[in-house]
Amino acid sequence: MIPPGYRRALTIVAGVVAVLSLAAVGVVMAVAFANGVPPAWVTSTALYGLPLAFILMAALIVDSMWTRRRQ
Repeated sequence: MIPPGYRRALTIVAGVVAVLSLAAVGVVMAVAFANGVPPAWVTSTALYGLPLAFILMAALIVDSMWTRRRQ
């Protein structure tokens, strides 16, 4: 069970990671369209950021459902 003080922080972190990852996907697509090679850190942010954000949000949803069922 996630303590209530950390839920809001994890939600904000997941949102920020998702936005940054979507921006990185856009950068990778733009650079690839210009026949270039994006930096490795941008590519890895695009590849690993969105799954990380979705896993964080899924954990928060499951925790919320578990908390409601226990009440």
